[in-house]
Amino acid sequence: MPAPTPCRCATPSPDQDQKENIFLPREANIIRVEKTTEMERILTLRLADGSQMKFEPGQILEVGLMGYGEIPIGLASSPTRTNTFDIVVRSVGRVSQAINTLGKGDTLLIRGPWGHGFPLENLRGHDLLIIAGGIGLCPTRSLIQYALDRRQEFKRFSLFYGARDPQQQLFTADLADWRKSKDVDYHETVDKSDPTWKGNVGVITTLFSKTKIDPGTRVVICGPPIMFKFVIREIDKLGIPHQNVFVDLERRMKCGVGKCGHCQMNDKYVCTDGPVFAFSEIERLEEAI
Repeated sequence: MPAPTPCRCATPSPDQDQKENIFLPREANIIRVEKTTEMERILTLRLADGSQMKFEPGQILEVGLMGYGEIPIGLASSPTRTNTFDIVVRSVGRVSQAINTLGKGDTLLIRGPWGHGFPLENLRGHDLLIIAGGIGLCPTRSLIQYALDRRQEFKRFSLFYGARDPQQQLFTADLADWRKSKDVDYHETVDKSDPTWKGNVGVITTLFSKTKIDPGTRVVICGPPIMFKFVIREIDKLGIPHQNVFVDLERRMKCGVGKCGHCQMNDKYVCTDGPVFAFSEIERLEEAI
């Protein structure tokens, strides 16, 4: 399948510098591949023209492979980290499976970055709690790295991470660093234990009893849809206003430019109005949570 033709109604004028035209695919070289679970691989990429990818934590890319198509994937690293960027590809479909057969030195096509990331201006100067479940750690890792690299911009920084079982944990090297870090109040759990696991067992809401969360805390949530419902209940018990709770709804996206309608929630599109929303903005949309 050839690379998709950008919609003319959204394409910048022909005289615009192509390097600034984010609707055109750009080549990115794979410089590192790490198999993190049986289904996921972490790809570290660098733009082939040597330029730096400019993005905000929480934004997404359209990642394509000639002959297969493209898929939306959240950036999994912070713009504060060198001139490379990470994505995590889960083998669940034709395109993702093809991408995960590639290795170091191969090339992908990317478009973007797209959407609205985490509202850094609303998070700075406050306590910050990030709650990530399963592969929700991938897009939130961009904010985690950012907060650690610019630690002075935030007050107390707490992180909850839940996985189905120890073998499903992502970014194991990062987890090892966070467990011993003094810069983040890190807590983790698994739904199902095994003989190797010595930590907490239970759903992610059991972690709220492990630490103290102030009502003025800014909260970021990303994970499976069922998780949001129960996490929000715990947030409400703490008295945290919904306008200070930000949810990453990185799902159901396809085109990335709000044209296909695949991710539409009433009058909002996840890819262009999100993927990060204040919970107060979408809590009454049945399609959202």
